[in-house]
Amino acid sequence: MADPTPLLPHSTSSDLISTPPISLDSVIERVTANSAWPQLLQAFLVSLSWFFDGQQTFITVYTDAEPTWHCTEHPNTTCRPTSNICDLSTSTWAWDKPSYTTIISDFNLQCATPLISCLPASSFFFGCLLGGFVLATLADSSLGRRNLLFLSCFTMCVASLITAFSTNVIVYAAWRFVSGFGRASVGACALVLSTEIVSRKLRGRIGIAGFLCFSFGFLSLPGIAYVNRYSSWRTLYVWTSVPGISYSVLVFFFASESPKWLFTRGRKDEAVATLGRLGHNNNSSLNLYLSGIPLLEESQEVNLFSSLKILFEKKWAFRRTLALMVVGFGIGMVYYGMPLRVGNLGFNIYLSLTFNALSEIPSFALVFFFIGKWNRKSSLLTFMMISGVCSIMCVVVSSKWKALQIGLEIVSFFSANTAFSIIMVYTLELFPTCVRNSATSMVRQGLVLGGIFSLVISAGRNYNEFLSYGVFGVVIICCGVLVLSLPETKGLALCDTMDEQERKEVADSINTIMLN
Repeated sequence: MADPTPLLPHSTSSDLISTPPISLDSVIERVTANSAWPQLLQAFLVSLSWFFDGQQTFITVYTDAEPTWHCTEHPNTTCRPTSNICDLSTSTWAWDKPSYTTIISDFNLQCATPLISCLPASSFFFGCLLGGFVLATLADSSLGRRNLLFLSCFTMCVASLITAFSTNVIVYAAWRFVSGFGRASVGACALVLSTEIVSRKLRGRIGIAGFLCFSFGFLSLPGIAYVNRYSSWRTLYVWTSVPGISYSVLVFFFASESPKWLFTRGRKDEAVATLGRLGHNNNSSLNLYLSGIPLLEESQEVNLFSSLKILFEKKWAFRRTLALMVVGFGIGMVYYGMPLRVGNLGFNIYLSLTFNALSEIPSFALVFFFIGKWNRKSSLLTFMMISGVCSIMCVVVSSKWKALQIGLEIVSFFSANTAFSIIMVYTLELFPTCVRNSATSMVRQGLVLGGIFSLVISAGRNYNEFLSYGVFGVVIICCGVLVLSLPETKGLALCDTMDEQERKEVADSINTIMLN
Protein backbone atom coordinates (compact mmCIF):
# COMPACT_ATOMS: atom_id res chain seq x y z
CA MET A 1 0.00 0.00 0.00
CA ALA A 2 1.31 3.42 -0.93
CA ASP A 3 2.57 5.69 1.79
CA PRO A 4 -0.01 8.48 2.24
CA THR A 5 2.60 11.01 3.41
CA PRO A 6 3.55 12.29 -0.10
CA LEU A 7 -0.09 13.29 -0.61
CA LEU A 8 0.29 16.07 1.96
CA PRO A 9 0.82 19.56 0.57
CA HIS A 10 3.45 21.87 2.00
CA SER A 11 0.78 23.97 3.68
CA THR A 12 0.47 23.83 7.45
CA SER A 13 -3.23 24.74 7.39
CA SER A 14 -5.21 23.45 10.32
CA ASP A 15 -7.65 21.96 7.79
CA LEU A 16 -5.14 19.32 6.77
CA ILE A 17 -4.50 15.96 8.36
CA SER A 18 -1.54 13.64 8.26
CA THR A 19 -3.47 10.62 7.00
CA PRO A 20 -6.54 10.78 4.74
CA PRO A 21 -9.70 9.28 6.20
CA ILE A 22 -10.42 5.71 5.12
CA SER A 23 -14.09 6.19 4.27
CA LEU A 24 -16.39 8.79 2.81
CA ASP A 25 -18.42 8.79 6.03
CA SER A 26 -15.32 9.86 7.94
CA VAL A 27 -14.83 12.70 5.45
CA ILE A 28 -18.35 13.95 6.18
CA GLU A 29 -17.59 13.71 9.89
CA ARG A 30 -14.41 15.76 9.56
CA VAL A 31 -15.71 18.39 7.14
CA THR A 32 -18.96 19.05 8.99
CA ALA A 33 -17.55 18.88 12.52
CA ASN A 34 -17.53 22.64 13.12
CA SER A 35 -20.08 23.96 10.64
CA ALA A 36 -23.54 23.03 11.82
CA TRP A 37 -25.53 25.95 10.39
CA PRO A 38 -25.01 25.26 6.66
CA GLN A 39 -26.00 21.63 7.25
CA LEU A 40 -29.03 22.52 9.35
CA LEU A 41 -30.33 25.08 6.83
CA GLN A 42 -29.89 22.60 4.00
CA ALA A 43 -31.55 19.83 6.01
CA PHE A 44 -34.48 22.10 6.92
CA LEU A 45 -35.08 23.07 3.29
CA VAL A 46 -35.09 19.43 2.22
CA SER A 47 -37.16 18.20 5.18
CA LEU A 48 -39.88 20.79 4.55
CA SER A 49 -41.12 18.58 1.69
CA TRP A 50 -42.58 16.29 4.36
CA PHE A 51 -45.03 19.09 5.26
CA PHE A 52 -46.73 18.91 1.86
CA ASP A 53 -46.44 15.12 1.87
CA GLY A 54 -48.45 15.02 5.10
CA GLN A 55 -51.17 17.25 3.66
CA GLN A 56 -51.64 15.20 0.50
CA THR A 57 -51.60 11.88 2.37
CA PHE A 58 -54.55 12.69 4.63
CA ILE A 59 -56.47 15.35 2.70
CA THR A 60 -59.15 12.85 1.65
CA VAL A 61 -60.25 12.57 5.29
CA TYR A 62 -62.10 15.85 4.63
CA THR A 63 -62.59 16.00 0.87
CA ASP A 64 -64.03 12.46 0.77
CA ALA A 65 -65.88 12.60 4.10
CA GLU A 66 -69.39 11.19 4.47
CA PRO A 67 -71.53 14.34 4.94
CA THR A 68 -74.33 14.56 7.49
CA TRP A 69 -77.97 15.02 6.49
CA HIS A 70 -81.37 15.79 8.01
CA CYS A 71 -85.02 15.14 7.28
CA THR A 72 -86.91 17.98 5.59
CA GLU A 73 -90.49 16.85 6.29
CA HIS A 74 -91.97 17.26 9.78
CA PRO A 75 -93.77 15.35 10.97
CA ASN A 76 -93.30 12.34 8.70
CA THR A 77 -93.46 8.60 8.79
CA THR A 78 -90.80 7.73 6.25
CA CYS A 79 -87.72 9.81 7.12
CA ARG A 80 -85.92 9.32 10.40
CA PRO A 81 -82.33 10.10 11.46
CA THR A 82 -81.68 6.35 11.64
CA SER A 83 -83.08 5.64 8.17
CA ASN A 84 -80.96 4.41 5.29
CA ILE A 85 -80.57 7.42 3.04
CA CYS A 86 -80.69 5.21 -0.04
CA ASP A 87 -84.19 4.02 0.85
CA LEU A 88 -85.58 7.55 1.10
CA SER A 89 -87.00 9.84 -1.52
CA THR A 90 -84.71 12.77 -2.29
CA SER A 91 -87.55 15.12 -1.42
CA THR A 92 -87.61 13.96 2.21
CA TRP A 93 -84.04 14.79 3.20
CA ALA A 94 -81.24 17.29 2.55
CA TRP A 95 -77.53 17.70 3.30
CA ASP A 96 -76.61 19.72 6.40
CA LYS A 97 -74.01 21.64 4.38
CA PRO A 98 -73.86 22.69 0.72
CA SER A 99 -73.51 19.67 -1.56
CA TYR A 100 -70.13 20.84 -2.88
CA THR A 101 -68.38 20.48 0.50
CA THR A 102 -67.30 16.84 -0.13
CA ILE A 103 -67.08 14.61 -3.20
CA ILE A 104 -69.72 12.26 -1.75
CA SER A 105 -72.47 14.87 -2.00
CA ASP A 106 -70.97 16.70 -4.99
CA PHE A 107 -70.76 13.58 -7.16
CA ASN A 108 -73.87 11.92 -5.64
CA LEU A 109 -71.94 8.98 -4.20
CA GLN A 110 -74.06 8.56 -1.08
CA CYS A 111 -75.45 5.26 -2.36
CA ALA A 112 -72.34 4.13 -4.24
CA THR A 113 -70.66 0.85 -3.41
CA PRO A 114 -67.70 0.85 -0.96
CA LEU A 115 -65.43 0.18 -3.94
CA ILE A 116 -66.42 3.48 -5.56
CA SER A 117 -66.45 5.58 -2.38
CA CYS A 118 -62.98 4.37 -1.40
CA LEU A 119 -61.62 4.56 -4.95
CA PRO A 120 -59.91 8.00 -4.66
CA ALA A 121 -58.05 7.18 -1.42
CA SER A 122 -57.11 3.73 -2.69
CA SER A 123 -55.95 5.21 -6.01
CA PHE A 124 -53.63 7.56 -4.16
CA PHE A 125 -51.99 4.70 -2.30
CA PHE A 126 -51.79 2.53 -5.41
CA GLY A 127 -50.05 5.46 -7.10
CA CYS A 128 -47.62 5.58 -4.18
CA LEU A 129 -47.00 1.86 -4.59
CA LEU A 130 -46.27 2.04 -8.30
CA GLY A 131 -44.30 5.26 -8.02
CA GLY A 132 -42.13 3.76 -5.32
CA PHE A 133 -41.01 0.96 -7.64
CA VAL A 134 -40.55 3.16 -10.71
CA LEU A 135 -39.02 6.30 -9.22
CA ALA A 136 -37.12 5.13 -6.15
CA THR A 137 -34.12 3.68 -7.95
CA LEU A 138 -33.58 6.91 -9.91
CA ALA A 139 -32.30 8.57 -6.73
CA ASP A 140 -29.54 5.96 -6.47
CA SER A 141 -28.79 5.81 -10.19
CA SER A 142 -29.27 8.64 -12.69
CA LEU A 143 -31.24 11.54 -11.18
CA GLY A 144 -29.85 11.74 -7.67
CA ARG A 145 -31.58 12.71 -4.44
CA ARG A 146 -32.21 16.42 -5.10
CA ASN A 147 -33.53 16.15 -8.65
CA LEU A 148 -35.89 13.32 -7.75
CA LEU A 149 -37.10 15.23 -4.70
CA PHE A 150 -37.96 18.19 -6.92
CA LEU A 151 -39.60 16.00 -9.57
CA SER A 152 -41.65 14.04 -7.02
CA CYS A 153 -42.83 17.03 -5.00
CA PHE A 154 -43.63 19.06 -8.11
CA THR A 155 -45.61 16.20 -9.68
CA MET A 156 -47.52 15.57 -6.46
CA CYS A 157 -48.56 19.20 -6.04
CA VAL A 158 -49.37 19.93 -9.70
CA ALA A 159 -51.56 16.80 -9.85
CA SER A 160 -53.23 17.94 -6.62
CA LEU A 161 -54.00 21.33 -8.15
CA ILE A 162 -55.50 19.73 -11.26
CA THR A 163 -57.57 17.46 -9.00
CA ALA A 164 -59.56 20.52 -7.98
CA PHE A 165 -61.02 20.66 -11.50
CA SER A 166 -62.29 17.05 -11.56
CA THR A 167 -65.76 16.60 -13.04
CA ASN A 168 -66.54 13.11 -11.72
CA VAL A 169 -65.19 10.49 -9.34
CA ILE A 170 -63.24 8.61 -12.05
CA VAL A 171 -61.31 11.71 -13.12
CA TYR A 172 -60.84 12.61 -9.46
CA ALA A 173 -59.42 9.16 -8.65
CA ALA A 174 -57.13 9.29 -11.70
CA TRP A 175 -55.52 12.55 -10.58
CA ARG A 176 -55.23 11.23 -7.02
CA PHE A 177 -53.34 8.30 -8.53
CA VAL A 178 -50.94 10.68 -10.31
CA SER A 179 -50.45 12.68 -7.12
CA GLY A 180 -49.68 9.50 -5.21
CA PHE A 181 -47.28 8.38 -7.94
CA GLY A 182 -45.32 11.59 -7.55
CA ARG A 183 -45.53 11.54 -3.77
CA ALA A 184 -43.98 8.06 -3.55
CA SER A 185 -40.37 9.25 -3.40
CA VAL A 186 -40.78 12.54 -1.52
CA GLY A 187 -40.23 11.17 1.99
CA ALA A 188 -37.45 8.76 1.05
CA CYS A 189 -35.46 11.36 -0.92
CA ALA A 190 -35.87 14.00 1.79
CA LEU A 191 -34.84 11.60 4.54
CA VAL A 192 -31.79 10.23 2.73
CA LEU A 193 -30.62 13.60 1.40
CA SER A 194 -30.93 15.38 4.74
CA THR A 195 -29.10 12.65 6.68
CA GLU A 196 -26.27 12.19 4.18
CA ILE A 197 -25.01 15.76 4.58
CA VAL A 198 -24.63 15.77 8.37
CA SER A 199 -22.35 14.16 10.91
CA ARG A 200 -23.14 10.85 12.58
CA LYS A 201 -24.03 12.63 15.81
CA LEU A 202 -26.83 14.64 14.13
CA ARG A 203 -28.06 11.98 11.71
CA GLY A 204 -30.83 10.51 13.86
CA ARG A 205 -32.20 13.87 14.96
CA ILE A 206 -32.09 15.36 11.47
CA GLY A 207 -34.08 12.39 10.21
CA ILE A 208 -36.70 12.92 12.90
CA ALA A 209 -36.95 16.62 11.98
CA GLY A 210 -38.41 15.57 8.63
CA PHE A 211 -41.07 13.50 10.38
CA LEU A 212 -41.91 16.52 12.51
CA CYS A 213 -42.55 18.53 9.33
CA PHE A 214 -44.89 15.75 8.23
CA SER A 215 -46.76 16.12 11.52
CA PHE A 216 -47.19 19.85 11.03
CA GLY A 217 -48.50 19.23 7.52
CA PHE A 218 -50.91 16.66 8.94
CA LEU A 219 -51.87 19.06 11.75
CA SER A 220 -52.52 21.91 9.33
CA LEU A 221 -55.33 19.98 7.62
CA PRO A 222 -57.98 20.22 10.39
CA GLY A 223 -57.43 23.97 10.58
CA ILE A 224 -57.62 24.50 6.83
CA ALA A 225 -60.64 22.22 6.57
CA TYR A 226 -62.46 23.89 9.45
CA VAL A 227 -61.95 27.37 8.03
CA ASN A 228 -63.32 26.11 4.70
CA ARG A 229 -65.98 23.80 6.14
CA TYR A 230 -68.72 25.51 4.10
CA SER A 231 -66.57 25.90 0.99
CA SER A 232 -66.03 23.47 -1.84
CA TRP A 233 -63.73 20.49 -1.34
CA ARG A 234 -61.81 21.86 -4.33
CA THR A 235 -60.65 24.77 -2.17
CA LEU A 236 -58.64 22.39 0.04
CA TYR A 237 -56.64 21.15 -2.93
CA VAL A 238 -55.85 24.70 -4.04
CA TRP A 239 -54.78 25.74 -0.53
CA THR A 240 -52.42 22.77 -0.20
CA SER A 241 -51.03 22.50 -3.74
CA VAL A 242 -50.01 26.08 -4.63
CA PRO A 243 -47.57 26.46 -1.69
CA GLY A 244 -46.16 23.02 -2.54
CA ILE A 245 -45.46 24.03 -6.13
CA SER A 246 -43.65 27.17 -4.92
CA TYR A 247 -41.61 25.07 -2.50
CA SER A 248 -40.58 22.69 -5.30
CA VAL A 249 -39.07 25.61 -7.22
CA LEU A 250 -37.03 26.56 -4.14
CA VAL A 251 -35.68 23.01 -3.90
CA PHE A 252 -34.62 23.05 -7.53
CA PHE A 253 -32.62 26.26 -7.20
CA PHE A 254 -31.31 26.17 -3.62
CA ALA A 255 -31.00 22.55 -2.43
CA SER A 256 -27.62 20.82 -2.76
CA GLU A 257 -27.09 17.28 -3.96
CA SER A 258 -25.79 14.64 -1.56
CA PRO A 259 -21.96 14.63 -1.66
CA LYS A 260 -22.00 10.90 -0.88
CA TRP A 261 -24.14 10.20 -3.94
CA LEU A 262 -22.02 12.48 -6.15
CA PHE A 263 -18.88 10.66 -5.10
CA THR A 264 -20.37 7.20 -5.68
CA ARG A 265 -21.35 8.33 -9.18
CA GLY A 266 -17.77 9.38 -9.90
CA ARG A 267 -18.52 13.13 -9.81
CA LYS A 268 -15.73 13.99 -7.43
CA ASP A 269 -15.42 17.70 -8.33
CA GLU A 270 -19.10 18.31 -7.60
CA ALA A 271 -18.79 16.40 -4.33
CA VAL A 272 -15.86 18.59 -3.33
CA ALA A 273 -17.81 21.77 -4.17
CA THR A 274 -20.82 20.62 -2.16
CA LEU A 275 -18.74 19.66 0.86
CA GLY A 276 -17.00 23.03 0.63
CA ARG A 277 -20.34 24.82 0.91
CA LEU A 278 -21.42 22.66 3.82
CA GLY A 279 -18.20 22.71 5.76
CA HIS A 280 -16.32 25.90 4.79
CA ASN A 281 -13.29 23.83 3.78
CA ASN A 282 -11.00 24.79 0.91
CA ASN A 283 -10.86 22.51 -2.11
CA SER A 284 -7.26 21.48 -1.58
CA SER A 285 -8.14 20.11 1.85
CA LEU A 286 -11.17 18.30 0.53
CA ASN A 287 -9.23 16.76 -2.34
CA LEU A 288 -6.73 15.54 0.22
CA TYR A 289 -9.47 14.00 2.31
CA LEU A 290 -10.95 12.23 -0.70
CA SER A 291 -7.63 11.15 -2.24
CA GLY A 292 -7.46 7.97 -0.20
CA ILE A 293 -10.94 6.79 -1.21
CA PRO A 294 -11.25 5.01 -4.58
CA LEU A 295 -14.20 5.84 -6.81
CA LEU A 296 -16.76 3.09 -6.41
CA GLU A 297 -17.34 0.44 -9.06
CA GLU A 298 -21.11 0.83 -8.77
CA SER A 299 -20.82 4.26 -10.36
CA GLN A 300 -20.40 2.64 -13.78
CA GLU A 301 -23.81 0.94 -13.70
CA VAL A 302 -26.58 3.46 -14.23
CA ASN A 303 -30.07 2.41 -15.32
CA LEU A 304 -33.60 2.48 -13.98
CA PHE A 305 -33.36 -0.65 -11.84
CA SER A 306 -29.61 -0.92 -11.25
CA SER A 307 -29.84 -0.19 -7.52
CA LEU A 308 -32.66 -2.71 -7.05
CA LYS A 309 -30.56 -5.31 -8.82
CA ILE A 310 -27.66 -4.57 -6.47
CA LEU A 311 -30.02 -4.66 -3.50
CA PHE A 312 -31.61 -7.99 -4.36
CA GLU A 313 -28.68 -9.96 -5.73
CA LYS A 314 -27.18 -10.22 -2.24
CA LYS A 315 -29.08 -12.71 -0.10
CA TRP A 316 -28.41 -10.84 3.13
CA ALA A 317 -29.70 -7.58 1.62
CA PHE A 318 -32.78 -9.26 0.15
CA ARG A 319 -33.68 -10.93 3.46
CA ARG A 320 -33.13 -7.67 5.30
CA THR A 321 -35.29 -5.71 2.84
CA LEU A 322 -38.09 -8.28 2.92
CA ALA A 323 -38.14 -8.33 6.73
CA LEU A 324 -38.29 -4.52 6.90
CA MET A 325 -41.08 -4.39 4.32
CA VAL A 326 -43.18 -6.85 6.35
CA VAL A 327 -42.52 -4.85 9.52
CA GLY A 328 -43.44 -1.67 7.62
CA PHE A 329 -46.65 -3.31 6.39
CA GLY A 330 -47.78 -3.84 9.97
CA ILE A 331 -46.93 -0.27 10.98
CA GLY A 332 -48.64 1.11 7.87
CA MET A 333 -51.89 -0.70 8.71
CA VAL A 334 -52.16 1.34 11.91
CA TYR A 335 -50.39 4.54 10.87
CA TYR A 336 -52.46 5.17 7.73
CA GLY A 337 -55.57 3.20 8.65
CA MET A 338 -56.44 4.88 11.93
CA PRO A 339 -56.55 8.53 10.77
CA LEU A 340 -58.45 7.56 7.63
CA ARG A 341 -61.01 5.55 9.64
CA VAL A 342 -61.10 7.50 12.91
CA GLY A 343 -64.30 9.29 11.88
CA ASN A 344 -66.09 5.96 12.23
CA LEU A 345 -65.72 6.10 16.01
CA GLY A 346 -68.42 8.77 16.06
CA PHE A 347 -66.23 11.69 17.17
CA ASN A 348 -66.09 15.16 15.64
CA ILE A 349 -64.00 14.70 12.51
CA TYR A 350 -62.03 17.92 13.07
CA LEU A 351 -61.19 17.14 16.70
CA SER A 352 -60.45 13.46 16.17
CA LEU A 353 -57.92 14.09 13.39
CA THR A 354 -56.43 16.99 15.36
CA PHE A 355 -55.86 14.66 18.33
CA ASN A 356 -54.14 12.15 16.04
CA ALA A 357 -51.98 14.85 14.46
CA LEU A 358 -51.09 16.33 17.84
CA SER A 359 -50.01 12.91 19.11
CA GLU A 360 -47.34 12.87 16.41
CA ILE A 361 -45.51 15.85 17.90
CA PRO A 362 -44.65 14.28 21.29
CA SER A 363 -43.91 11.06 19.41
CA PHE A 364 -41.30 12.73 17.24
CA ALA A 365 -40.00 14.74 20.21
CA LEU A 366 -39.51 11.48 22.10
CA VAL A 367 -37.58 9.91 19.23
CA PHE A 368 -35.65 13.14 18.59
CA PHE A 369 -34.19 13.24 22.10
CA PHE A 370 -33.72 9.52 22.66
CA ILE A 371 -32.88 8.02 19.25
CA GLY A 372 -29.19 8.33 20.08
CA LYS A 373 -29.65 6.26 23.24
CA TRP A 374 -32.15 3.65 22.08
CA ASN A 375 -31.29 0.30 20.58
CA ARG A 376 -33.10 0.15 17.25
CA LYS A 377 -34.41 -3.41 17.54
CA SER A 378 -35.80 -3.35 21.06
CA SER A 379 -37.39 0.10 20.76
CA LEU A 380 -39.03 -0.73 17.41
CA LEU A 381 -40.42 -4.01 18.74
CA THR A 382 -41.69 -2.40 21.96
CA PHE A 383 -43.68 0.34 20.26
CA MET A 384 -45.16 -2.07 17.73
CA MET A 385 -46.39 -4.32 20.55
CA ILE A 386 -47.92 -1.38 22.44
CA SER A 387 -49.67 -0.19 19.29
CA GLY A 388 -51.08 -3.63 18.60
CA VAL A 389 -52.40 -4.16 22.11
CA CYS A 390 -54.10 -0.74 22.25
CA SER A 391 -55.63 -1.26 18.81
CA ILE A 392 -57.17 -4.56 19.91
CA MET A 393 -58.41 -2.91 23.09
CA CYS A 394 -60.38 -0.43 20.94
CA VAL A 395 -62.54 -3.40 19.96
CA VAL A 396 -62.72 -4.94 23.44
CA VAL A 397 -63.89 -1.71 25.06
CA SER A 398 -67.63 -1.18 24.74
CA SER A 399 -68.78 1.41 22.21
CA LYS A 400 -70.48 3.19 25.12
CA TRP A 401 -67.04 4.24 26.36
CA LYS A 402 -66.23 6.51 23.42
CA ALA A 403 -63.73 8.63 25.37
CA LEU A 404 -61.74 5.52 26.35
CA GLN A 405 -61.90 4.22 22.80
CA ILE A 406 -60.51 7.41 21.31
CA GLY A 407 -57.84 7.45 24.03
CA LEU A 408 -56.72 3.91 23.13
CA GLU A 409 -56.83 4.81 19.46
CA ILE A 410 -54.54 7.80 20.06
CA VAL A 411 -52.06 5.71 22.10
CA SER A 412 -52.03 3.07 19.37
CA PHE A 413 -51.46 5.70 16.69
CA PHE A 414 -48.80 7.40 18.84
CA SER A 415 -46.91 4.11 19.20
CA ALA A 416 -47.24 3.27 15.50
CA ASN A 417 -45.99 6.74 14.62
CA THR A 418 -42.98 6.30 16.90
CA ALA A 419 -42.29 2.91 15.31
CA PHE A 420 -42.57 4.60 11.88
CA SER A 421 -39.85 7.08 12.83
CA ILE A 422 -37.56 4.40 14.22
CA ILE A 423 -37.86 2.05 11.24
CA MET A 424 -36.97 4.81 8.78
CA VAL A 425 -33.82 5.76 10.71
CA TYR A 426 -33.05 2.06 11.18
CA THR A 427 -33.30 1.45 7.42
CA LEU A 428 -30.82 4.25 6.70
CA GLU A 429 -28.27 2.53 8.92
CA LEU A 430 -28.83 -0.98 7.56
CA PHE A 431 -27.89 -0.26 3.93
CA PRO A 432 -24.96 1.42 2.12
CA THR A 433 -25.10 4.61 0.04
CA CYS A 434 -25.36 2.82 -3.33
CA VAL A 435 -28.78 1.34 -2.43
CA ARG A 436 -29.88 3.42 0.56
CA ASN A 437 -32.59 5.41 -1.20
CA SER A 438 -33.97 2.30 -2.91
CA ALA A 439 -34.03 0.37 0.36
CA THR A 440 -35.76 3.25 2.14
CA SER A 441 -38.33 3.47 -0.64
CA MET A 442 -38.99 -0.27 -0.49
CA VAL A 443 -39.71 -0.01 3.22
CA ARG A 444 -42.07 2.89 2.52
CA GLN A 445 -43.75 0.61 -0.03
CA GLY A 446 -44.47 -1.82 2.77
CA LEU A 447 -45.98 1.03 4.79
CA VAL A 448 -48.13 2.15 1.85
CA LEU A 449 -49.26 -1.41 1.16
CA GLY A 450 -50.40 -1.59 4.76
CA GLY A 451 -52.36 1.62 4.20
CA ILE A 452 -54.08 0.14 1.15
CA PHE A 453 -55.14 -2.99 3.03
CA SER A 454 -56.39 -0.91 5.94
CA LEU A 455 -58.74 0.92 3.57
CA VAL A 456 -59.96 -2.31 1.97
CA ILE A 457 -60.80 -4.16 5.19
CA SER A 458 -62.58 -1.22 6.81
CA ALA A 459 -64.46 0.09 3.76
CA GLY A 460 -68.21 0.42 3.63
CA ARG A 461 -71.00 1.90 5.64
CA ASN A 462 -71.70 -1.29 7.58
CA TYR A 463 -68.75 -0.45 9.75
CA ASN A 464 -67.28 -3.28 11.81
CA GLU A 465 -64.74 -2.31 14.45
CA PHE A 466 -63.14 -5.74 14.51
CA LEU A 467 -62.52 -5.59 10.76
CA SER A 468 -60.42 -2.47 11.31
CA TYR A 469 -58.94 -1.92 14.75
CA GLY A 470 -58.93 -5.61 15.67
CA VAL A 471 -57.17 -6.64 12.48
CA PHE A 472 -54.79 -3.65 12.73
CA GLY A 473 -53.66 -4.81 16.16
CA VAL A 474 -53.20 -8.48 15.24
CA VAL A 475 -51.24 -7.64 12.08
CA ILE A 476 -48.82 -5.15 13.66
CA ILE A 477 -48.03 -7.58 16.50
CA CYS A 478 -47.37 -10.47 14.10
CA CYS A 479 -45.24 -8.34 11.77
CA GLY A 480 -43.26 -6.95 14.71
CA VAL A 481 -41.80 -10.38 15.48
CA LEU A 482 -39.60 -10.12 12.35
CA VAL A 483 -37.66 -7.28 13.98
CA LEU A 484 -35.81 -9.98 15.93
CA SER A 485 -34.14 -11.19 12.70
CA LEU A 486 -32.43 -7.85 12.03
CA PRO A 487 -28.99 -6.72 13.29
CA GLU A 488 -28.50 -3.81 15.67
CA THR A 489 -27.06 -0.59 14.14
CA LYS A 490 -26.95 1.89 17.00
CA GLY A 491 -23.89 4.16 16.77
CA LEU A 492 -22.44 2.50 13.66
CA ALA A 493 -20.94 4.39 10.71
CA LEU A 494 -22.68 4.43 7.32
CA CYS A 495 -21.07 2.40 4.54
CA ASP A 496 -20.98 3.33 0.85
CA THR A 497 -20.79 0.01 -1.06
CA MET A 498 -22.20 -3.47 -0.60
CA ASP A 499 -18.69 -4.91 -0.22
CA GLU A 500 -17.81 -2.36 2.44
CA GLN A 501 -21.03 -3.18 4.30
CA GLU A 502 -20.25 -6.91 4.20
CA ARG A 503 -16.66 -6.47 5.37
CA LYS A 504 -17.75 -4.20 8.18
CA GLU A 505 -20.43 -6.58 9.43
CA VAL A 506 -18.07 -9.55 9.28
CA ALA A 507 -15.51 -7.58 11.28
CA ASP A 508 -18.16 -6.55 13.81
CA SER A 509 -19.28 -10.16 14.18
CA ILE A 510 -15.72 -11.33 14.79
CA ASN A 511 -15.17 -8.60 17.37
CA THR A 512 -18.40 -9.54 19.15
CA ILE A 513 -17.40 -13.20 19.27
CA MET A 514 -13.94 -12.35 20.62
CA LEU A 515 -15.41 -10.07 23.30
CA ASN A 516 -17.80 -12.79 24.41
